[in-house]
Amino acid sequence: MSRGDLSEAEWRVLRGLLPIDAASRGPGRPPEENRSIINGILWRLRCGTPWRDVPPKYGNWNTIYRRFRRWSEAGVWEAVSVTLAEMMADSGHYSIDSTTVRAHVSAAGGKGGLIDALLAARGAGSPVSFTVWQMPEDDRSPST
Repeated sequence: MSRGDLSEAEWRVLRGLLPIDAASRGPGRPPEENRSIINGILWRLRCGTPWRDVPPKYGNWNTIYRRFRRWSEAGVWEAVSVTLAEMMADSGHYSIDSTTVRAHVSAAGGKGGLIDALLAARGAGSPVSFTVWQMPEDDRSPST
């Protein structure tokens, strides 16, 4: 297992949230090695590289990409994030890290257009990303 790969406990939680029946996955090979596929997806998202650069130890880059795209279109990632957020809320021990990215001052006052109107309608303009993680058992006690 490489740095950043799913631990046994993480995989046990995630495994139950992935689609496994043939009707939901469509044609193709059976979903063997989903753990390796997930590790490949996480590696790619963590590094920000093109899909073709995913190391072969995670499987064929095209298989990893197609599975990621298919699960995205099927709403699997939304279901996973909601379930994990509920689990974190139920435990009562969680931490949220948020980052706001602002545009450069010279980006203001540029010529507007259709894309600006569409982005404004969606509320875009200040992307926010967040990370949630559960604190280890030994870090839960209040400090003195």
